[in-house]
Amino acid sequence: MSELLRTPLYEIYRDYGAKTVDFGGWDLPVQFSSIKEEHEAVRTHAGLFDVSHMGEVLVEGPQALAYIQSIVTNDVSLIEDGQAQYTAMCYEDGGTVDDLLVYRKSETTYLLVINASNINKDLEWMEKHLIEGVQLSNLSDEMSLIALQGPEAESILQKVINEDLSVLKPFNFYEQVQIANGRALISRTGYTGEDGFEIYCDNTYAIAIWQLLLEQGEEKGLIPCGLGARDTLRFEARLALYGQELTKDISPLEAGIGFAVKVQKQANFVGKEALLEQKENGLTRKLVGIEMIDKGIPRTGYEVFAGEEVIGFVTTGTQSPTLKKNVGLAIVDINYAKLDTEIEVQVRKKRLKAKVVKTPFYRRSK
Repeated sequence: MSELLRTPLYEIYRDYGAKTVDFGGWDLPVQFSSIKEEHEAVRTHAGLFDVSHMGEVLVEGPQALAYIQSIVTNDVSLIEDGQAQYTAMCYEDGGTVDDLLVYRKSETTYLLVINASNINKDLEWMEKHLIEGVQLSNLSDEMSLIALQGPEAESILQKVINEDLSVLKPFNFYEQVQIANGRALISRTGYTGEDGFEIYCDNTYAIAIWQLLLEQGEEKGLIPCGLGARDTLRFEARLALYGQELTKDISPLEAGIGFAVKVQKQANFVGKEALLEQKENGLTRKLVGIEMIDKGIPRTGYEVFAGEEVIGFVTTGTQSPTLKKNVGLAIVDINYAKLDTEIEVQVRKKRLKAKVVKTPFYRRSK
């Protein structure tokens, strides 16, 4: 059995009471205090997450834009220096390789942030489609990523940097920001449904930045948070998780991230024809929100029924800490995707009633 990978912050986890688990080969904190407490902190004050297991790939060269346009579904030509964009990479059949963020540093330099479990697979796929005039550099082992999320995130971060955060719009970033004893790329992005920032830095500075933020944010209610709260927060906000809402067998359109698929862009990209066909002919299945009518929790992988027919499966489900309801996301046959449609979920040996509901389950007030 291979040894679990650890982030640069691992050595101070115990100082904060972390309970760690094996997450895709990484020894990461599932919680520090409790999932519910951490979830509530992010919704009302602020939470700090170590997401240094994520992958970072630098794409450089005169053909960098043309190359990225050829492998992602969104239109990267629409973003300018200092801006980021959410997108996906697809296989020829429209299935998803990964979902990712693209940061434009300059016309010839981009940073791609990919999912930790997909780093090797993504790099292999990207190298397979590489064109002349482009160089890929895997920075994943050199970079740490800390996410500061919640209504108080801006006020906390502003205390420790000089740049004006009040003018930094969502999906925009500052580079070379002095923080603690190092420099970082700071973007107004996140994975919780709240306002917040993601801080990319050299591994050397991760501990100092983490400690500084927790110290300066204590009076604002900032606490360290683990993967458990990260999952319940992103789920309530209907943010897709690769391996559940998105897979090699689930297209971005089926998963409900059609806003990141620009089949009309001039550049051809891998999977464009399959996605265009899905758009033109209509989807046969789609991701919907479900709420349990009977008592039970719709867990990942549970089958969804209409009568005796299996019409889909649950991708994520839990008791929503915010709504206090048993809800889930499920890929279902398009004929059963309308709001208020009654369905059944196979929970262990019982089939329990549920209905299709609106998502996201949670949307922050502006």
